[in-house]
Formats: sequence, C-alpha cells, structure tokens
Amino acid sequence: MDTKSAVDLMESSSEVHFSGFHMDGFEQRKSGMEQPTTSATDMYKQPFVIGVAGGAASGKTAVCDMIIQQLHDQRVVLVNQDSFYHNLTEEELARVQDYNFDHPADAFDTELLLCVMDKLKRGEAVDIPKYDFKSYKSDVYPKRRVNPSDVIILEGILVFHDPRVRELMNMKIFVDTDADVRLARRIRRDTGEKGRDIAVVLDQYSKFVKPAFDDFILPTKKYADIIIPRGGDNHVAIDLIVQHIRTKLGQHDLCKIYSNLYVIQSTFQIRGMHTLIRDAQITKHDFVFYSDRLIRLVVEHGLGHLPFTEKQVITPTGSVYTGVDFCKRLCGVSVIRSGESMENALRACCKGIKIGKILIHREGDNGQQLIYEKLPNDISDRHVLLLDPILGTGNSAVQAISLLIRKGVPESNIIFLNLISAPQGVHVVCKKFPRIKIVTSEIEIGLNKDYRVIPGMGEFGDRYFGTDDDEQLVVPSQ
Repeated sequence: MDTKSAVDLMESSSEVHFSGFHMDGFEQRKSGMEQPTTSATDMYKQPFVIGVAGGAASGKTAVCDMIIQQLHDQRVVLVNQDSFYHNLTEEELARVQDYNFDHPADAFDTELLLCVMDKLKRGEAVDIPKYDFKSYKSDVYPKRRVNPSDVIILEGILVFHDPRVRELMNMKIFVDTDADVRLARRIRRDTGEKGRDIAVVLDQYSKFVKPAFDDFILPTKKYADIIIPRGGDNHVAIDLIVQHIRTKLGQHDLCKIYSNLYVIQSTFQIRGMHTLIRDAQITKHDFVFYSDRLIRLVVEHGLGHLPFTEKQVITPTGSVYTGVDFCKRLCGVSVIRSGESMENALRACCKGIKIGKILIHREGDNGQQLIYEKLPNDISDRHVLLLDPILGTGNSAVQAISLLIRKGVPESNIIFLNLISAPQGVHVVCKKFPRIKIVTSEIEIGLNKDYRVIPGMGEFGDRYFGTDDDEQLVVPSQ
C-alpha cells in the first residue's frame, strides 16, 4: 500500500464525513456511493431542545435569558408558548374577562406549536406569530422569522402538559417560585406591560390563574428533569444546567436520546486511524495494527465505566496517596469470530482475565440462532465486557445479551464494546436493554439494503484474521 501524506489524509477526511462533524447539508459527492436506508432527515444534526415550564411570573423568561447569555457561542433560539394563544372571536372579546388564558384545552394552538417545532427540528426556518395581549390577536404584528439552531428553548406555563410536546424535549426545567412572589410580579407586569387594571388582574388571578396552576401546571412538575427554586436568582443551578447543555452539544445525537450510549471523543488521531482501517486498499498488517490501537482505546474507555472502591497506598516517598482499586470480579465474552480480535487488548489491560465465547449464526435467520457458548461458571457474579467490533442490525447483540441475562448476569453489569455502531442497532439494543452500557468509537450513517453497515469497514473478521468468505468456520468443541 502507498503511504499517504498527512495532507492527503486531511483532504480525504474533509470530504464526505460520516461521524457527525460535517453531516449538515450532506450531499453525495461520489456518484457511485451506496445510499443508506436511513431517511434524509436523519442527516441533519438534531438540535438540543430545552423545555422551561412553571407558573406565570415564576421567572421562566429570566432563566431562559441567562441560559442564552451563557451559550453565546452557540446558535440558540427561544420559542414562547405565549406566541400560540388562540385569536379571540368577537363574542369572546366581548366577554374577555371570563376567558381562561391558562386552560390547556382552550388557550393555546398546540397543533401549530407542534408544526413549528417539527420544522425547526428538521432544519427548516419558520415564521412564528407575535401575540398582541391588548387586542388578543396574533395578526397585529409581523411574524417573527426563526432560523434552525443548535439549541431550541421552548418556554411556557403549560409546555409539559401535552405528552407530544414533552417528547420533543431533551431537557425539562421547572421554575419553582413562591406564589406570593409570582402574584406580585404578575400585577406589576400586567398593569405595566399589558395595560390592564389591577382589579381585573386580581379577579382573573383568583378565577383562572391560581386554579389553573393547581390543576394543570403544578402537576406537570413531576415531568421535570431539573427543578429551579427562585428562578433567575438561582445562578448556581443555571451554571450547572449550561455545563450539562455544553456536554450534550458535544455528543452524538444518539447520546442525547440514550444515556447508556458512550461514544469516545473523537480526535484527529482517532479519525486518522478510522480512515486507514476503512481503506479497502490497506495491507492486512496495517489493518490489524491500527484496529488494535482503536480496540485498546475502546477497552480502556469501557473499563472506566466499571465500579471502583477507594484505596490508599504509601508511595516511595512515604506519603499517602488516595486512589481507587480496580473492579476484581470481571470477565470478557467475545462474539465469535470478529469479537476475538478484541481479546488481546482486553488481556493487555486486565491481567489474567477470564474470557468466554459465544457463536451466533449471522446469516439466513438474521442473527437469531445461537450455535455455541462457553462461559465462566461464575459469570453471574461478574461484570461482563461483551466484545464485538461492529454493531449492525443489533440482532446478534440482542441474542448474546439475552444469553448473558439467562445465565444470571444483571443487565446493569454488562458493558458492550464495539468499534463502530449503526443507529439501527443502537436503537434495538438500547430500547430492549436500557440498563446495559454501549461503548463505541464512532456512530455510522446506517445500513444498506443488504443490512451491512455503511460506510463501515467490510467483514471485520475476514480482514483482521486474513481469511475470506469462502473459508469454513470451525466450531470449537465442547
């Protein structure tokens, strides 16, 4: 194989990029490129959606403003539920004092809100109404143009009420403020900004606002991931929220959905190694060398998710060092045959580790037939590192994990290690086994019509062990 220069490597990496760096506006640059089975909308980077709920005048807007200010280096857009109030009819306007602006069924056009959010999540610009609280109409002012963003903040008193709206959110925040404080703020806001009489404000509060809060808003507090007392005055809470958002923005979209999926942070070293082992022209020696390097990184990352205990030791200087002790009850299980390529890295990291084997028929019956298994007798008492370099459809992984669970291994004790993962396989495994952990180095585009991972790296076992598809696989004897 010809040696590629660093410039050549960078140029090839800057073309079609398959792991999240240049996915926006992805176009097919090579006429012969095979198309995945995933939809075109999957190619857009999904925004991080934050829902902010709470009673009227609880400080939701202040919280949103502080989050936006701290995320100044990100594209952030604020969508207010207030923009989606229904236009009042002439009959309703005549009795506006009796209209309930805090009732989830009567007040808001939720269908329009869902349509706007769907377009923003698909990377489309939208026009959002600007509601006039004096005329109770949304067509008095020009609509506000909102462009696609990295972060969408959806704010309103009842944004947690409709389950369809809640499902759009990656993070749900409830701003919890004392009722007396909320009433005082509401009086000041409605009399000053909306031109209402104080007697009308108090009457509306007692007839509609407080009952609606007790009946509809407060019950949605249970859906919140984070509850912020004191609203915008709670700077510590907002700082922690912003830190979490920044962490999530740096993750693959699937990591935002599944908290048990871990993708190793990409570097140019990792990108370069992936570029080499995916090259169909690479020599077997180089393929094995760079695959082993990547596998070692995945194994080390996986070991970091094992439980640990605190331990103190005395250093050669006579000082006390407080550290941690490794998990002792551990074993590996490789899915024959490609999974065996990961055994050496595991042995290099864990001296004397026991390794079991599972063979699953991957063709014909779509990976559902268990052919062979040889596992440690005490595997139910151990944490298990399941080894398979490629997660494709997820069928073989489900079969292997199901076997481990039948053998008594707790689901939470299983860590599944692989080099690359197709989104379809991640969905299958994470939905069926939400307590296992998956550690991988890259998420692929998807599967082709033959259910092969693309862009992928071909038949990993054949390339690693130097065999071809026609070679007969010998089943180990019991």
